[in-house]
Amino acid sequence: MSQHPVLFIVGAESFVGKNLIRHCQSRSIDYRGVDLIASSDPNVHKVNICDPSLADEIPADSVVVHLAAISRDSDCSENPGLANKVNIEGTLNVLRCAQIKNARQMIFASSEWVYGQVSNDAEQSELDEIQVHLLDSIYAITKAVGERYLKLLRKDLHVSVLRFAIIYGPRPSNWSAVESLFDSVQNKAELSVGSLQAGRRFIHVDDICTGILAAVGLPGYEILNISGDNTVTLGEIIMQSKSITGRSPKVVEVSPEKVSLRNPTNKKAKSVLNWSPKISITDGLRSLL
Repeated sequence: MSQHPVLFIVGAESFVGKNLIRHCQSRSIDYRGVDLIASSDPNVHKVNICDPSLADEIPADSVVVHLAAISRDSDCSENPGLANKVNIEGTLNVLRCAQIKNARQMIFASSEWVYGQVSNDAEQSELDEIQVHLLDSIYAITKAVGERYLKLLRKDLHVSVLRFAIIYGPRPSNWSAVESLFDSVQNKAELSVGSLQAGRRFIHVDDICTGILAAVGLPGYEILNISGDNTVTLGEIIMQSKSITGRSPKVVEVSPEKVSLRNPTNKKAKSVLNWSPKISITDGLRSLL
C-alpha cells in the first residue's frame, strides 16, 4: 500500500486502543475510533459495537482494528450472556459493518488463551488445532469462536487475527502480574507469589501497537502470535523490580511446586510481518515508574 490507510479503532478508549492512537499520532497516521466510553478525542465517538449504525462511523477503504471486548475472564464468567453479546455478536457486527463500508482489512485482537491448557514444555504455534470443546475459559471460548466466524464469513475482506500474549505497561488498573508485582515491590514490605518459576511471554503495550501497525496490509486470512521473545518468570520480574526501585521486600512463595509456563512463539510474526518486540522486561518495568 503506497499510502497508509485510515485506521478505524474499535475500542479506542481501551488500554491498547489509547496507546495505538498515540503511535498513530507520532507517525502521522490518520485514525478514527469508537468506544462505549465517552472520549475527549474528537476523532473517537461513543458507539455500541453491537449497533448497526457502527457502519456510519467507518471510513471507506479503511483498516478496522477490532480491540473491543469484555476481556477479564472473571467478568465473562459472571455474565456469560453479555460476554457472548459483546465478544461474539459484537465481532460479527464489526465484520458486517466493515464489509458494508468496503474496508480494506480487519485486524482482530485475539488471545493466547485460545490455546487452552498447555504443558510447561510445549510451544504454542499458529498451526496448533484450537479445541474449543476443551477450553475452560469463557473469554477464550468467545475469542476462539470469533476467530472461526471471521474465517468463515470474511468473504473478500482481508482478516488478520493477532493472538496477544499477556500485555503490560503503564496503566492505573486492570493490571497483569507484571504491574501487580512491580507495585508490590515498590510499595509493600512483603509480597506473596504462587511459584517464582511460573512464567509467560509478557509483552509491552508498545510492542503490541507496533505489531498491529506491522499487520496493516497483510493479505488473506492469517493468524499470528504477538508475544515477547522469551518466557519471563515471576521471580525474574521481582528481581528486576527490586533492582529498579531499590527496594527489597520479603517474598513469600506460596506454591513453589505449581509451576505454570506458557510459550506462544512469535516466529511467524517475525517472518511474515518483519516485526519483533523491542522492549526488554527491564525497560518495560522502568516504564511503570
